[in-house]
Amino acid sequence: MRTLLLSGILIFSVLLTGCSTTKKIEALKPEPGNDSPLVYQSTTSFINLPVSITIADIEAQVNKLLSGLVYEDKNLQDDDISMQVWKTAPIKFSEQKGKLQSVVPIKIKANIRYGTSALGMSLYDTREVNLDAVITFTSKVGLTNWKLSTDTTIESLQWNESPTVTIAGKKVAITYLINPAVKLFKSKIENTLDDAITKTMDFKPQVLDALEKISTPFLTNEQYETWFKLNPVELYVTDAVLSKKQVTLEMGLKCTMLTMVGQKPKNTFKKEEVALKPVKKMPDNVTAVVAAVSTYESASKVITKNFQGQEFGSGKKKVTVQKVDLWSKDGKMVIALDMTGSINGTIYLTGYPNYNAVTKEIFFDKMDYVLNTKSILMKTANWLAEGYILKKIQDNCRYSIQDNLDQGKKSLQPYLNNYSPMPGIYVNGNLNDFEFDKVELTDKAIIAFIKGSGKMNLKIDGMK
Repeated sequence: MRTLLLSGILIFSVLLTGCSTTKKIEALKPEPGNDSPLVYQSTTSFINLPVSITIADIEAQVNKLLSGLVYEDKNLQDDDISMQVWKTAPIKFSEQKGKLQSVVPIKIKANIRYGTSALGMSLYDTREVNLDAVITFTSKVGLTNWKLSTDTTIESLQWNESPTVTIAGKKVAITYLINPAVKLFKSKIENTLDDAITKTMDFKPQVLDALEKISTPFLTNEQYETWFKLNPVELYVTDAVLSKKQVTLEMGLKCTMLTMVGQKPKNTFKKEEVALKPVKKMPDNVTAVVAAVSTYESASKVITKNFQGQEFGSGKKKVTVQKVDLWSKDGKMVIALDMTGSINGTIYLTGYPNYNAVTKEIFFDKMDYVLNTKSILMKTANWLAEGYILKKIQDNCRYSIQDNLDQGKKSLQPYLNNYSPMPGIYVNGNLNDFEFDKVELTDKAIIAFIKGSGKMNLKIDGMK
C-alpha cells in the first residue's frame, strides 16, 4: 500500500511537471533613481565668426540716415554771418591707407553783413550768398561698445566757385569771411558724420536679434522627432580694422548645443544675460560639442527591435524577448527584458554604457543579472543564467549613434551655407565629421557627447 502511494505521488508529480513546462518568474524590479527633470553637465562650444562689412554698405546706411540740412547758424550778430549747410548728393566712402575717406558735396546758403558803425550810427547792408563746395573727411575706424566708431577730421574743402558778393556792381571776394565760418561748423559736421556712422553701425541689437533667432529649437528629423538647440552663453569681439574696401573684425560665440529626441526643447535664450566681452585675439576655428540626447523610451524601442525573431536557450528550453525597458539607477543602466517561452516574466540586468568607435554604437559593458534576478534564475531556470546566454543577450543590448553623429553635423549645416538670419547678413563655413567624445547617464536619458571642428565667417553686405 505504501509503495502504491509513493508511486502515485511520483506519477502525479511527473504529470504536473509535464503540464507546466512554462514557468512564471517574478523578480524584484529595481526602481529608477528618481523622477527629477532632465539635467546634465553642458559642454561648451566655440564658434569663431570673422565679420566683414563692405564700405559700400556703410556708405548706403550713412546716406540713408544723413540727408538734407546738416548744419545751421542763425546768429548774424556775433560774426556777421548766418549760415545753413545741406548735403546735396550721396556721400562717397573709400579706403585710403587704412583710414575711411568720405567726400561730402554741400550747398551753403549764407547771409553776409557788411558795413560800419560810427558816431552812434550803423551803416550795414546784408547780402545772401549761395555756394557749392565739396568737403573731404578722413576717419580713423575703431569699435567701441559694439558700435563702429570713427574719429573724423576735415582733410580739404574745395569751392566749386570762389565765394564772392556783388557790391556797387563789383564782385568782392568774401573767402576771408566764409573760411572762418567754415571752421566754426567744421567740428559740427565732423561730429555729425561720426554720429551717423555710429548709429548705423551699432552691431549689438543686430547680433542679439540674430542670436535669438538661431537659439530657437528647430525640428531636424520629423520621423524621429529630433530637435536641435543652440544656447548662446558669451560673445567676444576684437577691434575693427579697415582694409581692402571692407571693415573686418573677429566675433566669437561661446555656446552649448544639443539634439533631443521627443518633445520640442524650450527656448531659454535671454538677451540681457548674454555677456559681451572685448578681446585682443580670437581662435580661428570652430569647436562644436553637441549633446545627443536619447531618452530611455526611444533607446528601449530601438533595442526591442534588436531582439525581434531571436530565441535564447538550448534544446527545448528557450525564451523570446518581447519588450525591453531601460532606466538608470546608481550610475548603472537597468535593462528589463519581458520574456515568453519556457519561462514567462521579466528579468533585470545592469551594465555600464560604453561606446564602440568602429560600429559607432552605444553598448552596455560588464552586464550581469540583478542580484534578486540571479537568485531566482538559479532556483527556477539556471540554464538562463548561463554565461553564453547572457553574452548573446548583451550583444543585442546596443544601439547605433551614427544617426546622432550625422544629425549633429546636419543640424549645423543650415548655419554654414549662406545662412541669413536677417537681410544683408550671411554666414558660410565648413565642418569636419563629428567624433564621439563621451557618454553620460541621467535620470531621463543617455547623453552622448559628440564633437567636431571647422571654420565659419559672417559677411554684412546689403543691409536694409
